[in-house]
Amino acid sequence: MEILPSLTSVAPVAEANPLHAPSTATATATRPADVWHVVVLNDPVNLMSYVVMVFKKVFGFDEVRARKHMLEVHEQGRSVLWSGDRERAEAYVFTLQQWQLTAVLETHETR
Repeated sequence: MEILPSLTSVAPVAEANPLHAPSTATATATRPADVWHVVVLNDPVNLMSYVVMVFKKVFGFDEVRARKHMLEVHEQGRSVLWSGDRERAEAYVFTLQQWQLTAVLETHETR
């Protein structure tokens, strides 16, 4: 038969040091998610009507909004079509590139 040690023989628990308070910051603190922009750049290849059609299909824009962005690309050389989380922005850029448009991903700090 084995005799169990009494609870009083357990090693003492270290006492808290009153001069050393635990830090309140944690290593897992999160920062706000970055905002990413889907930008279409002007190119000399695609017709304006084609670009409008792609914007309508990919983003679900109506005719007026799609034409507005197409004209912005044509006149200013670029247009920000969508802003949000990185994963979705990457998917939009990939899709636009599959439609043969020149699309890039930018952070809000890029410009």
